[in-house]
Amino acid sequence: MGAAYAEKADQKKPLILEADKVSVNDVQQAYELQGNILLIKGSILVTGEQGNIKVDPEGYEFVTMESDQDTTASFRQRREGPANEFIQANGKNVVYDAKTEVLTITGDASMKRLLNMQMLDQLNGWKIEYDDVKQYYRVFPPPDAKESDLPLARAMLSPRQKATLEK
Repeated sequence: MGAAYAEKADQKKPLILEADKVSVNDVQQAYELQGNILLIKGSILVTGEQGNIKVDPEGYEFVTMESDQDTTASFRQRREGPANEFIQANGKNVVYDAKTEVLTITGDASMKRLLNMQMLDQLNGWKIEYDDVKQYYRVFPPPDAKESDLPLARAMLSPRQKATLEK
């Protein structure tokens, strides 16, 4: 399996926002969202209860999404490469930087890499960082974790196929 990256076409797609309340500041390119949030941008889907989006001058979004006591915030994105490969994540807070393609999930965080809805990788911890450009995951335990509480960070990773060179 070759390298798969975030869907590059997502950057050129419109930003669709649904929420109980949306405040738009076009001058500062900042959006505040409250209640039952659904953000769609191409293959990216982000949900939560409180959210902020800031768009930089180049058009890249910086998204912060929070959940409430009874729900989780979520992130899902199709990846380039094999059809039907997705990254799916849940936690109390989701932060996504479209420019650097770094996703950070905190608070009872979980993340899966799926191919045709079959789980390839699964991560759980207090905090998960995923860098799509550099292709790495990091899983962290809570900052106040005690050694007796371990393991608080866990990963199950599928074997990777070695790339073959064509003659």
